[in-house]
Amino acid sequence: MKNKTILHTALILLVGIVSACTKLDENAYDQIPSDKFYTNKNEVLSAVLRPYTHANAWVTPSGQDGWWRPAELSADQLAWPTKGPHGEDSGKWKRLHYHSWTVDEAGLNNAWSLIYGGIGYCNDPIANISKRDISTMGITQKEKDEFISELKLLRAFHYLKLMDLFGGVPIVTEPADPANPVYPTTSSRKQVFDFVEKEIKDNINNVPKLSRAMLGRMSQASGYAMLVELYLNAEVWSGTARWDDCIAAADKLINNEAGGQNGTMQLDTTITDQFKNTNDLSKEVIFSIAYDYTRAKFEPSWTGEFYHFAQKEIYGGGRNGNDGIVLVPGVYDTYEADDRRKKEWLLIGPQYKFADTNLKTRAVLGTVEYQGLPLVFVDNIRKNKSGSTVSNMSEGEENSGVRFNKYKLGNSVAGFVINGKDTTAVKPDPDNYNNTDWNVYRLTWIYFAKAEALMRKSGGAASAEAVALINTTKKRAYAPAIRDAKAYTTATLTLNELLAERGREFIFEGFRRDDLIRFGKFTTGAWWDHTASSATKALYPIPQRQRDLNPKLTQNPGY
Repeated sequence: MKNKTILHTALILLVGIVSACTKLDENAYDQIPSDKFYTNKNEVLSAVLRPYTHANAWVTPSGQDGWWRPAELSADQLAWPTKGPHGEDSGKWKRLHYHSWTVDEAGLNNAWSLIYGGIGYCNDPIANISKRDISTMGITQKEKDEFISELKLLRAFHYLKLMDLFGGVPIVTEPADPANPVYPTTSSRKQVFDFVEKEIKDNINNVPKLSRAMLGRMSQASGYAMLVELYLNAEVWSGTARWDDCIAAADKLINNEAGGQNGTMQLDTTITDQFKNTNDLSKEVIFSIAYDYTRAKFEPSWTGEFYHFAQKEIYGGGRNGNDGIVLVPGVYDTYEADDRRKKEWLLIGPQYKFADTNLKTRAVLGTVEYQGLPLVFVDNIRKNKSGSTVSNMSEGEENSGVRFNKYKLGNSVAGFVINGKDTTAVKPDPDNYNNTDWNVYRLTWIYFAKAEALMRKSGGAASAEAVALINTTKKRAYAPAIRDAKAYTTATLTLNELLAERGREFIFEGFRRDDLIRFGKFTTGAWWDHTASSATKALYPIPQRQRDLNPKLTQNPGY
C-alpha cells in the first residue's frame, strides 16, 4: 500500500470548508475562507496542502480545461477528433488543433480561472500563516518558515504556467477582500518571468530537500526543476537566453544535491517504473500530482480524456472514458519497431478482455460504429467502416487513432496477461489500483533540458556530453543487444533529431507546445490536418470574460 498518508489525510479536514474547484464565473484571483481557521497544526497543514489537490484540475489532463489541454492539443502529436456522434463539443478541439481559437473560448477562460484559483489557495495561507503567532497555530518557527516558502514556490509554479500560456498577466500576491475588490493591471511577460525567478531563488533554500515525506509537494528539487524550465524557455519568455543558468540548475538535480523521492535521485532503470501504479517508488520523479485512492479516495482524472467507452474491460479496472484524445496519424510510426516505448506507452490493434482467456469471447467489442464487433484501434482517423479515405478532425470513428497507454492504473479484478502461447494469471491489486501519480517533472526531462542547453550554446552542435545525456536515457527503450546500434553520435544528434526524440520520450507529458515554440515550429509547421498559423498564435488570448470583469487587462497582439 502506498505511503501517502501525510499528503492526503490532512486534506480530508477541508471537506465542507472549500469547494473542489474555483467558481469559473467569478474573477477568481483569490478565494478561500480563513475565519476561525489555522488554530492547530492539522488545519495549517490542510491549508498548505489544499492547492495541491486543486492543481489536479489544471496541471493534469483532468477532464477540465486547465493548462494541459492547450499545452498539448494545439501541438503536433495529440488530437481530440470528432468520432461519429461523439467529441464535436462545439468545435473546441478543432479550434485548438487548427489554431483558430478566439478570445471567447470558454476553455481558455476556465484555464485562467482555475490557475488563478490555485494562486488564491496559495495567497490565503501565505498571509494567514505569516501574520499568526506560532503558539496559536501549534507549529514551530521552522515549520512556519518552511510552509510559507513552500507555498511561495507553488505559487511561482502557477505563474510560470500562466506566463507560458498567456504571456503577460497580473501578479497578485495578497488575499482578496470581497468588500474592496482590486482590479490588477497586466504585468509584462518579462516582469512575470523576473517575479517567478526571484520567488524561486528567495525560497528554494528555505524548504526541505526532496524526500519521501515531501512526495507530491514543493521541495528544493521542485524549485530547481522550475528553474530549469524557466531558463530553458528564457529566450522565448524573457527575450534573453539563459543556457548556462539552465545547465547549472539541471546539475543540482543530476548531481543529487536537492534530495530524492526515494533515496538518491537517479534515472529509473526501466521505461515503466515512472508510470505504473506504484510510481511513488520511482527514483527519478521530482514533482508529481500524487493520488491515493486507497486511503483518501483521491484518484487520477485523466481516464476521461484517454480511455475508450469500454476501456475497463481491457485493463481489468473500473474506469472507462470519453473516447477522446488520440495520437495524430503518423506519430506512431516515429517510433522504431524495436523501441519499447512503442509497445509500452501506446495502444493499437485488437483489444482483449483482461479477465477472459476464451478465444471465442475475449475480444472487446465496440459500442458505437462497431457495436457487437471487435474493437481494433487503428493509426488513422477516417470512417473506415464506410470505406472513406477522408482524414481530418471531423471524420473519426470510435476506434480511430492510436491510444494512450503510458500511465498504468493496475487492475482491480483477477485477469490474465497473454503473450503468444504463454498465459500468466494476475491477481487483483486493490491496495495499489487507481493510485498512479501524474509526473510534472522527472529527471529524464532534466537530462534532455541540459543536453539542449549545451547544444544551443554550441550553435546547435552536439557535444560528447550532450550525446551522453540523451543516450543514457534512450538506452532504456531498447534491448541491451541493440543499444549501441541505436545510440546517437555527435553527428546524428542534431537539433531536429533532439526535437523528435523529445517527442517520443515526453509524449502526453505536457511539453510539446513549448518545444515546438522553442524550436520555431509551432506556428510555422504543418502536420496532418493542421496548416501553418499566425505568429501571434504562440500566445493564447486573454479571455474576453476576464477583460469584461477587469478592464485593466491588456490583450495580446493579434486578438
